[in-house]
Amino acid sequence: MSEEDDNTFEKPSVITPPNPLKAKVGPPMPGGVDMAALERAEKLIAGMSDSYLEWAQEDLKKLQAAYDDLVKHGSKKEQIKQVFEIAHDIKGQGGSFGYDLMTIVGNQLCRFTEKKEELGPKELQVVKVHIDTLRVIIGERMKGDGGKAGQNLLKGLDMVVEKVTK
Repeated sequence: MSEEDDNTFEKPSVITPPNPLKAKVGPPMPGGVDMAALERAEKLIAGMSDSYLEWAQEDLKKLQAAYDDLVKHGSKKEQIKQVFEIAHDIKGQGGSFGYDLMTIVGNQLCRFTEKKEELGPKELQVVKVHIDTLRVIIGERMKGDGGKAGQNLLKGLDMVVEKVTK
């Protein structure tokens, strides 16, 4: 390679594309997370945890009504969507108040119903078992992972879903 050949190529350059999200978010806060704001939010959530049990009971009543509607009207897409939406709410709230099992079971019910057009008798039983499991979690105040009893509930639920989906 001659000296002349060495000069024919330009040196590579790095192109940094614009980051429009960064511009919308704004500059980072000094020190990162505002710990005082985080503590206030945690106290607020802790103060609402007693109310969570009432909200969960209401959600379970709505879920039962949606299930009854599924059974009564032949489990069509509209009724399945109702079950999905209530389960989605349950999923979103549980972990925030220390009821991680509610989030897990709510998520499983969402995944089971989200793409279904109709549910047959066996699938309806799976929905019912999810609802019953959610009731047990709230009734027994099974916070966190629920310990051994919580893990047994999840194992049993997984077995039911597996049996029906195979």
